Amino acid sequence: MTAWLQTRRPDVLLLQELKGTEFPSDLFRELGYESTAVTQKAYNGVAVLSRHPTETISTTLGGDLGDSHARFLHVVIQGIHAVNIYLPNGNPVGSEKFAYKLAWMDRLAAQMSEWRRADLPVLVGGDFNVIPEDIDCHKPSSWIHDALFQPEPRARYRRLLELGYTDAFRALHPGEGGHFTFWDYFRQAFEHNRGIRIDHFLLSPALAQRLKKCEIDVAPRRLQKPSDHAPILVSLR
Repeated sequence: MTAWLQTRRPDVLLLQELKGTEFPSDLFRELGYESTAVTQKAYNGVAVLSRHPTETISTTLGGDLGDSHARFLHVVIQGIHAVNIYLPNGNPVGSEKFAYKLAWMDRLAAQMSEWRRADLPVLVGGDFNVIPEDIDCHKPSSWIHDALFQPEPRARYRRLLELGYTDAFRALHPGEGGHFTFWDYFRQAFEHNRGIRIDHFLLSPALAQRLKKCEIDVAPRRLQKPSDHAPILVSLR
């Protein structure tokens, strides 16, 4: 990751699935980034790295006081409300985990609706664990029993768009298939581009009009021992 940071030099980086209580803030500070992290032992965890001053607004998604999962981080950077999420996976379908996923998405929609009413410049990014459309996976029939592809989370994702948010990548690549952010480690999925698009940036209208570019950087996925996700980058005017 440090090599990628030094090469791409993003102003802000959203990280998910940290899986640990310790976050190497000093390491990233040496590279010019201040960091804010919400951690959890062995599970979940999100962090924001920034080359600019950062104000932390919230480390928890509202609507469930008993939810202790480290999945949400809301900060303000240069006037932009940047929200980093690690949405629940939800597998297996029909389980308590799936119900939690749907409830979490309902809570997220309620929060995003509030931001829209306030007309804030909001960017919600991260691992949504939702395949929005058939075009967002290599072979839909391979995913019909997976929580990421079920009609309920897909409908909730569409609800976020109906609130007025823009899927940054899809807005700039309408109707284009073969663009994915996740590939399994098995059966040479990456080599054959058998992937899914589950990492997204949703922009409020104030930011959508500033959208300049959105790309998926597949180069890190070619490295030895890579993440199964590829970074997705958004450029704003």
